[in-house]
Amino acid sequence: MFGLTTRNNNQGLRTYNPFREMEEFEKAFFPNPFGSFWGNAGLEEFKTDVTDEGDHYLLEADLPGFEKKDITLDIQGNTLTVHAERHSRVEEKDQKDKVICMERSYGSYTRSFDVSGVDTNHINAKYDNGVLRLTLPKAEPTLPAGRRLEIE
Repeated sequence: MFGLTTRNNNQGLRTYNPFREMEEFEKAFFPNPFGSFWGNAGLEEFKTDVTDEGDHYLLEADLPGFEKKDITLDIQGNTLTVHAERHSRVEEKDQKDKVICMERSYGSYTRSFDVSGVDTNHINAKYDNGVLRLTLPKAEPTLPAGRRLEIE
C-alpha cells in the first residue's frame, strides 16, 4: 500500500475504544469509500483565487481542458454556481476498442460561491487559456431610510 504511515508511541495513554482497530482497518482499506459511486473518483474540485480589487472582486478559476460551451454559471438567490463538464472521447463507439490507457479525468466539476454583497446584474465572465475570470462588482451598501424619533 502506498502512502505514509504514522505510529503513535503513546499507546498506553489513549482511551480504550473497542472499535478503533476496525475504523483504522476500514480507513486503510477504503480511503475514499464514496468517490467511485458518483463517478468522480480522481476528480478534485477546481482551484480558485478571489481578490478584492476595491470596487469589485475578481474570481479566477482554473478550468484547463474545458471548452467555453461546457461551462455554465447560474445564480440562485445569493449563490453563484460554476459548473463545468468534460466529456470523454471514449463515449464514441469507435473509440472504445482503441483505448489502451486513460489517465485524464472526465466528469463534472461544480463549485458554489456566496455572492451576497455583489451586484449580480453586472457580473462579467471571460474564459481564456483554461482560466475563468469573473468580475464581481460590489453592491452599493444600502442604508436604512432616515426617520424622526419621537421623544416620550
